Parts: sequence; structure tokens; C-alpha cells
Amino acid sequence: MLFWATLRKELLEQWRSYRALVVAAVLLGFGLISPLTAKFTPELLRLLPNGDQIAGLIPPPTILDAVAQYLKNMNQFTVILALLLTMGAVTQEKERGTAAMMLSKPLPRWMFLAAKFAALGLTFAVSLALAGAGAYYYTGLLFGPLDLGAWAGVNGLLLVYTLVFVALTLLCSVLAHSQAAAGGLAFGLLIMLAILGALPQVGQYFPGELVAWAGHLIVGGPAAWPALIVSLALIGLALAAAAWSFGGQEL
Repeated sequence: MLFWATLRKELLEQWRSYRALVVAAVLLGFGLISPLTAKFTPELLRLLPNGDQIAGLIPPPTILDAVAQYLKNMNQFTVILALLLTMGAVTQEKERGTAAMMLSKPLPRWMFLAAKFAALGLTFAVSLALAGAGAYYYTGLLFGPLDLGAWAGVNGLLLVYTLVFVALTLLCSVLAHSQAAAGGLAFGLLIMLAILGALPQVGQYFPGELVAWAGHLIVGGPAAWPALIVSLALIGLALAAAAWSFGGQEL
């Protein structure tokens, strides 16, 4: 009962502060424009000087271009929103004293963090579902129907990818003494994961490979199970480290 009451409080706070609405609106907007961008970019290029020559160098857009544009947009904006939405999740509560008030009740600290992670996860899950539905609709209109099961898998992988950065940023929010410091730490972790993911023979084990796997789902390419396992492990380790650190802090 305590967990559900805390989760409800977190969801209400996200709704009343419009943070959930902003995340949903941003992801839905980019979900809608992704297939439109893929379809009409050659036409827009023709409006430029010598645009016909430039557009002639671009192959006619296909359904794969719409999917690639969607993955590019979601890859960028889910990570940015995960950092912005999560970096103050704990630091702000510690600064305002609301964390101490909440924990003065018989509420375990790990449950306090779990409710925050669950609320953020639900926000991104709903937002990605809306974005995926919008992209699915317009891709069907402009290019032809996508396989619904594969498309659900694409967005499921994007959600896991996003939750890695939510969990890591939540850990930074626990460790840091200010929202800016938490954001800086989280951004540093993002850069480190990007560098490690770009290394040959190593990148296949890092979260960025989930985005590549999502693209492969549409054409039946290879899976990236090691990256999925490592991503889930990173989420678990980040949450465990956050709970351990938060448990020893003075509020």
C-alpha cells in the first residue's frame, strides 16, 4: 500500500507540474514528424538553388527511411528528456526538505526511490506508446503498413534504452548535492557510455546497440541479446547503488 500511495504521489506531481505532458508532447510530436520528414525531405531540397540536382542524388524514400528517422529522433530526445526529468528527482526533494518529511513516515528509502523510477518509467512508456502510434499511422499512410509486432518490439527496446539513462540519472541525483551537479554527472556517464559503445568488439554489449537492434527488427536482422542483458543489469545496478547510497545519507 505504501508503494502505491508513493507512486500515485509521484505521478500526480508529474502531472501537476506538466512534466509528463511535456514529455508526451515532445515525443508524440517527433513521432508524427519522423515519417513526414523522411517522405518530404527530397521535395524540400528541390526548393533550394540547384535543389533538383541535390534531390536527384537521394534515392526515393522508403519505409526504412521513416523508421530510421523515427529511431534517430527517439534516440536523441528520450535521452535528453530522461536527463532533464530525472536529474532533480531526489536533489530537489532533499533541498526542499520534502524527502525528510516523506521518510519520517514508515516509508523505506528504497521504496521512495523505486516509486520515483516506476513513475518515470510509466511516463516514458506512455509517451513512447503515443509516439509509436503516431509514427505507425503516418508511416502507413505515406509508405505502407508496418508489422505491428515488430513495431511494438522497436518501441519496447527504445523504452529499455531510455530506462538505462533514467536509472543512471536517478543514481546521480542521489549522489549529488544539487540538480546541476546531478545533471553534470549524468551527462558524463552518457559520454562515457557513448565512447565505450563506439569501441570495436565492445560496443555490441552497450545500450546503444539496442537502437540498432530496433532498426533490425523491421528487416529481420540480427538480435543484440548481450546488449539487452547488459542494459537491464545497468538499470538494476544503478538502482541498487542509489538505494545503498541514499540509505546512508543524512536528510
